Parts: sequence; C-alpha cells; structure tokens
Amino acid sequence: MEFFKHSDFDFLGKKWPFIILSLILTAAGFISLGLKGGPRYGIDFRGGALITVSFASRPPVDKVRAALSGKLPVEVQEVSGRPEDIIGIDAQQGAALDVSRQKVVDGLDAAFGQPANGKYNINASGAAELADHLRDPLAAASVALSDQQLQTLAANIMDYRKGHSGLIKSLDELASVPGVTPQVLTVLKQQTYPDSVAIVGVEAVGPKIGAELQRKAVLAVLYALGGMLVYIAFRFEWIYGAAAVIAVFHDTLITIGLFSLFNKEITLTVVAALLTLVGYSMNDTIVTFDRIRENLKILRREELENLINKSVNQTLSRTVLTSGLTLLTALALFIFGGQVLNGFAFALVCGIIVGTYSSVFVASPILIFWHNFLEGRKRSARGGGGVVSPRKSPNGPGPVAAEAKISGAPKDRAPRGTAKVK
Repeated sequence: MEFFKHSDFDFLGKKWPFIILSLILTAAGFISLGLKGGPRYGIDFRGGALITVSFASRPPVDKVRAALSGKLPVEVQEVSGRPEDIIGIDAQQGAALDVSRQKVVDGLDAAFGQPANGKYNINASGAAELADHLRDPLAAASVALSDQQLQTLAANIMDYRKGHSGLIKSLDELASVPGVTPQVLTVLKQQTYPDSVAIVGVEAVGPKIGAELQRKAVLAVLYALGGMLVYIAFRFEWIYGAAAVIAVFHDTLITIGLFSLFNKEITLTVVAALLTLVGYSMNDTIVTFDRIRENLKILRREELENLINKSVNQTLSRTVLTSGLTLLTALALFIFGGQVLNGFAFALVCGIIVGTYSSVFVASPILIFWHNFLEGRKRSARGGGGVVSPRKSPNGPGPVAAEAKISGAPKDRAPRGTAKVK
C-alpha cells in the first residue's frame, strides 16, 4: 500500500525549523531537570514501600487517591483481575513506615470502611492477636479450648482469610472453617466484625536497591545505543552509525525532558518504553539510510541533499504506515490505559513523534554536514580554489572522492548500464 506515489517534498529544505525545535525542547528539558534536581523517579528507583490493599467491593481508583491525597503523597495502581490496589508511599522502614501505614488504614477506613462499634476487626491483624482477643470471651461462653486448640483455630481463620484475597467479607463464611463450631461462630459475631478494607501486604524498597536500579536502567540504555552504533558502523559506515546514535540519543533526551516538564514519574515501565523507543527509532533511521545508500550507487551525479530528499520521499509511505499505526496504538493506551500504563504510553507517544522526525531532520542532515566538511577540507588542501558543488567535481560531472567515502562504494564504479568515466 502506498499513500504517497511519486511524492517530491523538500524535507531537508525545512530542516532548520525542526532542528531549532529540537534544540528548544532539549534546552527546556535540561532546564526543568536542573530546577527539579533531576528526573522524578518512582518508588522503584527512589525507594519506599508498596502497600497492597484488598476491598470487599473495589471503589474507583480515583476515589482511593482522593481519600489519601490529603494525608500523604501516594501512588495508587489497580491490580488486574483482583479486588486489590497497590499503594506506594515514600516511607521505607521503621517508625516512618508504621506511621504512613496507619495513615493509609485510617484514610481508607474513613472513606470505605465499616464502623467498628467497639468490636475487633478480624481483617486487621494476625493469628496471635486474634487468639488473644478471643481467649476470654470463649471462656465466658463456656467454650472449652486449650491454648493449642485456640492457636490452631485462629490460624485456620487466618488461612481462610489469605485464601480469599486477604479479606473476610462476612463472618458467616467462617462456618466452614475447621474448629469453628456454632458456639465459636456466635462468639466471633459478638466480639469481631469484618471490615471491608484490609492491608494484605507491605513490601519495602530500600534506597540502595533504588540506586542500583537507576544505575542498571542507565546502563541498559547506553549498552543498547553502543551495540547499535557498532552494528551500523559495520553494516554501513561509521558516519551512518554516529548519525543514527545521535538521533536516538536526541529522542531519548527529549522524551526524558518532556517527563520532567510534565512532572511525570520515571518508573521501570517507563525505562522499558525508552528501550522500546531506542529500537523503534533506530529501525526507522536504518530504513532511510539503507535507501540513501542504494541511491548513492544509482544516482551518482545527483547532489547529496537532493538524493537524500528522494530517499526520504521513497520511504515516506512506509514511514506513515508504520509510525502512524504505532502512534494510534500508543494514543489508545495513553487515553484508555489508566494510571498504571500512563507513563509507559506517554513515553511511547512522545518517542514515536520525536523519533519519526529525527530520522529525517536530525540523522540525515548529519550526513550532509559531514559531506560538506569533507568537501571543505578538500578545497583547503587544493589551496582554496573556486566554489565547488557538494556533489560535482570542478573538472566535470563525475563524482568526487567524498562521495565514495560516505557511501562506502568505490569511487570509480559506474552506475549499472553506463560506461565507466575516467
């Protein structure tokens, strides 16, 4: 399928507005990062705690955020397929974690919990606390249980709770638990109640682990760029590899800068998106470079800028199809994917847009600048002769040596179907 047949757009004639736009976005990103002290890292990188909360009837995630927003800064993510949310807080350990955990419990209880009415919340603690709370009421109700039997009963109730998303919705469910007789169930209903919110897990991420994850994420991106530089330099020429890596580095920097400008967090999923963009943008650049290399062998008398324009026009339909469809998918994720996928989708949307135009307006001009640099050196070596066309020799229409340098082809090879010019 071709959307643009025989197109003849002057892309490189419009390169400077895009180069200036890239410089502005890069500078704005660096300024924002400097003012904010670097990227805004998620809990994965800066350290903190992840509290898993289970609900009898899960409320909308926006209401959960609203219930906690006035108490402490949190991040809330839904757990797919389960009535649970994961709440991220900055506190990592010790007293600070206990205080933050209690704030989460109080905030959620106030918004979604049930009134205690002086009873013990059976969804709030472990087997030992439940056994201690039931010991005297069971004895007063003439339910004779040894201490070992009481501990076993409490453990069976907690096992049942763990097997049901950490939450007992109704005390009548416990009738099937081993050891819960009608008399025991009556005492449970008198002394306890099942709250509709329960904390079922707390996972701490220390600062050392966060710093190590930061280091590994940076190294992963740099290794990907380095490996692609070596491949392209081997497959094409080193200037192609340098241009492609500069363009991809440009895409990554602008995307990170946009995260800072829009005050979005960089998490492990965002790093995954950045690595995806490195490969996506590099592939887009290689397709353009491959067509440039083919045309350098066929259109040897064409000026380099015109040749690159023709190459970009020839790959335009492919670029619109692949980039356009990928962008639509990323936009759908960004709009409908929810808070969990927001950062990932935002990185994809920004990266696809920036990566598509950088393949044309950043990577390709680097080839022209390098070619012009070689031409300038040649003129200087000849003693500053007259003005020379970027692609033509002063002695005739034949190609200059710089062409062979950038194309990787022998400079005296004639195009197919023509005689060799000497």
